[in-house]
Amino acid sequence: MSAIELLTPHLNSINIPGNSQKIYKDECVFSFDTPETDTGLYVSLNSFLGFGRDYVERNYRKTGNAVYLHIRREKKEVPSEQQGDGPEKKITRLAIGVEGGFDPDSCKKKFEYVESYSIVVLPDFVSVPWPSSQLPKIVHSSVQAIIEAQSASKLAELEALAETWDGEARVISKHAENLLQLDNGKKIPPCNWKCEQCDLTQNLWLNLTDGSILCGRKFYDGSGGNDHAVEHYRATGYPLAVKLGTITKDGKADVFSYDEDDMVEDPNLIVHLAHFGINIAQMEKTDKSMVELELDLNQKFGEWVALQEAGSQLKPLYGPGYTGLVNLGNSCYMNSIMQVIFVIPDFVKRFVEDSADIFDSTSPDPASDFNVQTAKLGLGLLNGKYSQPPAEASEAKQITDELQPGISPHMFKALIGKGHPLFSTKRQQDAQEFFLHFINTLERNSRHQNNPSDCFKFSVEDRFQCSKSKKVKYMYRTEYSLPLPIPLEVAINKEEVTAYEALKADAESKGQRLDPSVVVRPKIKLFSCLEAFSQPEIVEHFYSSALNEKTTARKTTRLASFPDYLLIHLKKFTLREDWVPIKLDVAVEMPDELDLSLLRATGPQPGEEPLPEITGAPPPPPVLDQEVLKQLVDMGFPPEACKKAVYFTDNKGLEPATNWIMDHIGDSDFANPFVPPGIDCKTGGMSNFIPNEEAVSMITMMGFTRVQAVQALKATNNNVERAADWIFSHQAEIDSEDTGGAAVGPTFRDGESRYRLIAFISHMGTSTMVGHYVCHILRDGHWVIYNDNKVALSENPPKELGYLYLYQRL
Repeated sequence: MSAIELLTPHLNSINIPGNSQKIYKDECVFSFDTPETDTGLYVSLNSFLGFGRDYVERNYRKTGNAVYLHIRREKKEVPSEQQGDGPEKKITRLAIGVEGGFDPDSCKKKFEYVESYSIVVLPDFVSVPWPSSQLPKIVHSSVQAIIEAQSASKLAELEALAETWDGEARVISKHAENLLQLDNGKKIPPCNWKCEQCDLTQNLWLNLTDGSILCGRKFYDGSGGNDHAVEHYRATGYPLAVKLGTITKDGKADVFSYDEDDMVEDPNLIVHLAHFGINIAQMEKTDKSMVELELDLNQKFGEWVALQEAGSQLKPLYGPGYTGLVNLGNSCYMNSIMQVIFVIPDFVKRFVEDSADIFDSTSPDPASDFNVQTAKLGLGLLNGKYSQPPAEASEAKQITDELQPGISPHMFKALIGKGHPLFSTKRQQDAQEFFLHFINTLERNSRHQNNPSDCFKFSVEDRFQCSKSKKVKYMYRTEYSLPLPIPLEVAINKEEVTAYEALKADAESKGQRLDPSVVVRPKIKLFSCLEAFSQPEIVEHFYSSALNEKTTARKTTRLASFPDYLLIHLKKFTLREDWVPIKLDVAVEMPDELDLSLLRATGPQPGEEPLPEITGAPPPPPVLDQEVLKQLVDMGFPPEACKKAVYFTDNKGLEPATNWIMDHIGDSDFANPFVPPGIDCKTGGMSNFIPNEEAVSMITMMGFTRVQAVQALKATNNNVERAADWIFSHQAEIDSEDTGGAAVGPTFRDGESRYRLIAFISHMGTSTMVGHYVCHILRDGHWVIYNDNKVALSENPPKELGYLYLYQRL
C-alpha cells in the first residue's frame, strides 16, 4: 500500500486550524524536544499538539490520531563574510532577551535555520514528502495552515511583551520647554569630537545651552571621563547635556539634567540640536547608552561578580540534575525557584517518578495542564537528556554559552503566569512572591493527590496577652516560608560601615565614585535576625473579649511545628521615604547547620487564663476612612493591606497610613485578608460570611452540596474557580463536617529543629523590579551554581549575600 493510500482512512480526523487555534510546533508538550532535536517534532493534524519521538507513539495509542506533520530544523553557521556587524540596536527596555532589551546572543556567532517537512503516518512512521501534489486537499490545507501560523509559544511571548516595563520611560525635564540656548555661533561637527579641556574622545557630553563638549564622570573602574562636564555645570548652571554618540535618526538620545540629577526626556531635542547645526538625519549611534554602561559596570563589579562568581573560570557540569534553564526575558526568578524545587524528594516523586501516570491521565490539552507542565519541567531538569557535554570540544569551548543551550520553560511560564498581573509579563519579579504563587497553584491542582508542598508547610503560633486583663489568646496560621527581619542596628562592623559611608558621601559630593570592588557592607549574624523575629511586640487596637473593648496586647510569635524543609526569607526589600523600592545591601552570616529550638512554641501554659471566646453577635466591623482607603488602593497597594494601614493608624489620614505601609510592606501577611487583632477568623468572632449565591449555584451544578459550596467559597473569598479546586484538595475536612465530626484542620509534619543548608537563591540589583537571580545548590557533595542556562561547579558560593535559603531537617 502506498503512503498516500495509508492516509485515506484518516482523512476524516484531519482538521484545518482556525485563526484562534493554538499550534504547538516549537516544542513537545511532554518533553523539551524541538524541531532541532535529532528526531524532530511531530505535530498532530488533529489536535495540533507537538510531540517528540518518545511521546508521539503514546499519543497515537491513546487517541488514535495517526497523521502528523514532521518538522526538522537544522542550525547552520552563517559564513563570517556574510555576518557583518549590522547597525547596533538601541536598548529601550531593561530586560534580557526581549525585543528592545539586551540581546545575550548579540556577540555570538550568527546562524541560520533551515526547516524541512514531511507527513508521517503511524504506527509504522511511513513518510510522505512535503510539498507533494499527490496529497489530498484536506491534508495540504492543514499542513499549509500549520506552517504559516504563529506558534502557541510565540503568541504567548507577544502577549507577555505587551506588558513589559519600558526601562527608558523617563520624566520630561522641567528645563526642556524653556531651555536657554546662547547665540554664540557655535556649530557642532557630525563626528571627531574631543573634550574641550582634555584629550578624551569617548563619553562626551554636549551642553545644550552653550554647545560646549566635555567629558563625563569617572566610572567605577576608573574609565569614563574626568568630570569636566559636571564641573562646567557647577560653574555655569547650564542644566541639560546630551551624550554624543547616542543620538539616533528618530531624535532619541541620552539626556542628563544636572539640576534634576537624573536621566530625562527632552521632547524638543531635535530643535535644541539644530541650534548648534546638528541634523539628526545624519546621526548614527556610535557610543553606549548609560543603561548599557550601567549594565556593563554592574556585571564587572561588586555584587554581580560575587553572586555569579564571574571572577572565576568555572567548570561546566553536565548530566542528570545539571540542566540549565533559558532566561525567557527576566524569568530568572522563576528559573531559580524551580531549580530548587526539584532538589526536594517530595517533588521528584510526585512529578518525575510518577510522570507516566500524570501524562497518561492528562486533559485533552496537556499544554494547559499544570501537573503535566510541572512534570515536564522536572523531567527535563533531572533526566540529563538535555544536558550533554559537547562532543570533542576543548574545556575552553565548553564554557561558551552556545554549547550549553539549557531547556526553555516557555510552556510552564505561560501557564503558571496566565491571568496573573505580575507573572504573566516579562518584567522582573520577586522570587519569594513567585514561590508562594507556585505553592498556591499547586494546592489548587493537587486534588486527591498528596500535596508535595506539605514538606514546606509549618504552623506559626501567635500568643496575645491582653495588657489590662492579662488573659491570653493563642492563634495559629499556616506558613510556607520564614520571613526574617534584618536588624541593621546590631551589625558587627558598625564602625567600618560608618567610615565607608562617610567616604562614599564625600566622593559623591565631588561627583566621584569609590572603587566598587571594595565594598563595606553591614554584617549581621543570623542569630540576630532570629532574635528580632521572636522579640515581643505591642499590638494596638487589640479587641479584648474579656473587656469587650479595644486595648493593647503583647504579641509573641513562635513556630508550632518544624517542616521537613524550611525556606528562610531574608526581608531585604523595602521602600525608601520617597517610595522608591530598594534592597538592603547587607551580608548575613548563614551557618551550614542551624538549630532553631529557641523558636519552638510552647502552647498554653499552666496558670494562664485564656481570653473567653466571643459569643453572640460579633463585634461591629471597624469604620475605615473610605477616601484614604481609595487613595492607597489607587497607588497600587493590595486592598487588604490598605485596610490594615487605615485601621492601625486610627483613620488619621493618608500620610500616617502610607508610613504604616512602608514599615510593613515586607510582612509575610501583608496582603492577607484584614481581620482586626483579637478576632479569630475561624470562630464566631469573624464577621458573618455571605456567599455569592450565583457562585453557590454554579458549584452545586457541578454536583457538590450547598454546604460544600459555601465552605469552599468562604475559604477562597467567593472565587468560583478556586473554590472547585479547594473542594478536591480539602476532602478530609469536608467529609468530617458532613458526617458530624469535628472540623479537621490542616495537618503539619513536625520533627527536630536542627537543619542543614542545601540551597540558596541570590538577587543582584537594587530592587525586585530590576536585576538578576542565580541559585546555588548542594548536589552530589559539592556546591553548584545555576545561572539560567549556565551550570557549573561553584568555587566560592557567596552564602552571606543570598535572599532565600533552603534548609533540610537533619
